[in-house]
Amino acid sequence: MKRCHACGKEWVSPKKQPAVKESCEGCGAYSHCCLNCRFHEPHAHNQCYISTTDWVADRAGCNFCDEFVFADRDAQGKLADATADARNAFDQLFRGAEALRAPGGAAGGSESDADKKRDAVRPLFED
Repeated sequence: MKRCHACGKEWVSPKKQPAVKESCEGCGAYSHCCLNCRFHEPHAHNQCYISTTDWVADRAGCNFCDEFVFADRDAQGKLADATADARNAFDQLFRGAEALRAPGGAAGGSESDADKKRDAVRPLFED
């Protein structure tokens, strides 16, 4: 769902994207801003995954970026994207791996769990 980065209110419109100066009905924050964009990433160059975008000083302010795509967020305001899903799947796959490497054996799981996990990723590294 397309939700405001500030208050979490769902953005409902027949349009595909909000207008440049459109604001949230719930809190008045700008809708067409970096903080609502799916490409916004604080750790990336210019804080954007699109490397050719210009620097925007006010990430919560309206901007004229042609690359803007409203980010999908869940009810708690967390981004709901494929990256987060992939990261969660990876974490689930290797849950307890640190305990298995610790001296003293398989404190975090049985040896058969470790074998299953190892077998699940083995095809990724074979020719």
